[in-house]
Amino acid sequence: LLSPHDPETLYVTGNIAFRSTDEGTSWEAISPDLTRNDVTKMEPSGGPVFKDATNAEYYGTIFAFAESPLQPGLLWAGSDDGLVHVSQDNGETWENVTPKDLPEWALISIIEPSSHDSSTAYLAATRIKLDDTCPYLYKTTDCGKTWQSIVDGLPADEFTRAIREDPERQGLLYAGTATGVYISFDDGDTWQPFQLNLPVVPVHDLLVKGTDLIAATHGRSFWVLDDITPLHQMTDEVAGGNAHLFKPRDTLRSASRARAGGRGTGTQYGMAGPVVVAYDQKPASQGGRTFLDAGANPQDGALIRYYLREASPGAVSLTILDSAGVVVRTFGSGSDGGAPKSGPALPTKAGLNEFVWDLRRPGATRVPGDVTTELIFDSALLGPAVAPGAYQVQLRVGEETFVQSLEVLPDPRLEVTQEQLEAQHALLLRIRDKLSETHEGINRIRSLRQQVDEWARRGSGTGGAERIAEAANALKEHLSAIEGELTQVKARAQIDRLKYPVKLNGKLAGLAANVATADDGPTQQAYAVHEHVAGQVDSHLVELQEVVDKELPLFTNLLEELEVPLVAPQAGS
Repeated sequence: LLSPHDPETLYVTGNIAFRSTDEGTSWEAISPDLTRNDVTKMEPSGGPVFKDATNAEYYGTIFAFAESPLQPGLLWAGSDDGLVHVSQDNGETWENVTPKDLPEWALISIIEPSSHDSSTAYLAATRIKLDDTCPYLYKTTDCGKTWQSIVDGLPADEFTRAIREDPERQGLLYAGTATGVYISFDDGDTWQPFQLNLPVVPVHDLLVKGTDLIAATHGRSFWVLDDITPLHQMTDEVAGGNAHLFKPRDTLRSASRARAGGRGTGTQYGMAGPVVVAYDQKPASQGGRTFLDAGANPQDGALIRYYLREASPGAVSLTILDSAGVVVRTFGSGSDGGAPKSGPALPTKAGLNEFVWDLRRPGATRVPGDVTTELIFDSALLGPAVAPGAYQVQLRVGEETFVQSLEVLPDPRLEVTQEQLEAQHALLLRIRDKLSETHEGINRIRSLRQQVDEWARRGSGTGGAERIAEAANALKEHLSAIEGELTQVKARAQIDRLKYPVKLNGKLAGLAANVATADDGPTQQAYAVHEHVAGQVDSHLVELQEVVDKELPLFTNLLEELEVPLVAPQAGS
C-alpha cells in the first residue's frame, strides 16, 4: 500500500515488512519477522496424492498492514497466523500487541487505524479455517496496549472479515461478515444489520469513498451504497421525531444523455460496440433506460432523503427553491406521479425515504393522448436542467416544514463559465415556455373542435341543420389549418418523422435538443432560430384568438337563433 502521507512511499509485506521510496527500484526491510514463523505451517496443503497447486494455504505472512492517517510512521501489522504488531517510530522498533483473548491462529484480516484519534485502531479477524465461526472484532484506544472485543449484536456464528471506520463521523463503524454488512453508531458497543438490498454474500472488504460506501463481496461483485450522509446526521433526536429532512450532499451537474430517452417502453436491445445489450426503457420523465446485464449507475440528480415515523400517504410535499427564494419545482405524494408538470410522486413509507430530483425545472405542457408528441418530443418535453448554484429544499409533512440547503456544482471537467450556463438555462426556459404555449394552443383547438362537433350534433335534428353543419365545417377547417401549422397532424408513429415536414412544435423541440446538447452558452444561431420560430407561433396563436373572438361568436349566435342549446341538458331534467 501507499503511505497516506507520502505518495512516494510504498509498503509491501511478506513475513517481514518492506518499504520503497523510489517506485520499487530498491527496498529496505523495516521489521523483523512479524509472524509465528511456524515451519510446520509453511508447507503446501493437500495430499496425499498431490499438493495444492495454488499454494494458497501457506502461512507465516503479514496479511494486514496499515499506516495511521493521522500520525506518519505509526504502522500496524497483522499476520495470517494470529499476531498483531505496532511500530510508533516508522518501523525502527515493533511491539507485539496481539489481543490477549484472541484465540491462536486467527487470520488478522483488516487493521483499521482511526481517522479521528491516532491512538485508536480496529481489527477484524477470522478463524473459519479452523471451523470456528465466531466473530472477532476488536478496538484499542491506547495503541494496542489493551483491546476491547466489540461483537455485541453480531450473530454468534457469523464470522467477520472486515471493519472500517467512517472518516466523517467518529464512532460510526461498518463490518463485513460471512453474510453481509453490519453497522454501529456507538463505536462498536452495539451492532445492527445493514443489509438493505445487498444479497446474502461474504463481504471481504469495505471502503468509504467520499460519501459512498463500497462493499467488495466474494462472488457477487462490487456493491455501492450511494450517499451515506444521512448516517452522519442520524441522531437519537432524529430517530425519535415524527419526521426529518436530511441535508443533501453537494450534487454534480452532469448530464448522462445516453440514458435520457428512448423509443417506446419495456425490454429492448441495442448495440454497444460489438456487443448486444438489453435494457429496460422507461419514458425519459421516469428515468430513461436501465441496463439489465450491467451494473447500475446512480440516478442522475440530487438524492434527497427524509425520515417519516409513520407512513403519510398524501400528506407530504417537496419544494425546491433557488437562491432568491423563487420556486423551481414542486413534488407531491399524490397519485399523479410521472406527469412532467408535477413530477414523480414522493414516497411516503414509514422509515427512510429517498427521492431523486433530476435537477430540472417543470417540463413543457403536453398534448394529452397525442402519439406524435409523446414519441418524437418526449425528451424535449422535459424541463431544462438548472444552472449550478445554491438551492433550498423544503419538505412539508402535515403542518411541519423542514428546510435544508443544497449546492449544485458544475462539472469540473468542463471549461464553461457560470454566465454561459445561466444563459443556456435562460434560453431553454424561453423555448420550453413557447413550446408550452404551442401545445396549449393545440389543446385549445382540439377542445373547441370537439365542442363545435357536439353543438352541430345537437342541431342536426332542427330546421337549420344544414346552415349549422356548413358553419361548423368552416369553423373546424380554420381551426385545423392553424393546428396543422403548429404540429404535424399526419404523423402517427416514429417513422412518420421521415415522411412529413416538421412543424413549429417539432422545430422548437429540435432547437431545445440542440441547445442542451452541450453544457455551453447558446450560439447566436440558436437565438435567431428561437426568435424566428417563436414569431411564427405567435402569429398563429393570434390567428387562433381571432377565431375565438370573431368566428366562434358568429357560430354560437347562429345556434341561439335556431334555439340549439349550448349546454347539454342534464339527465332527468
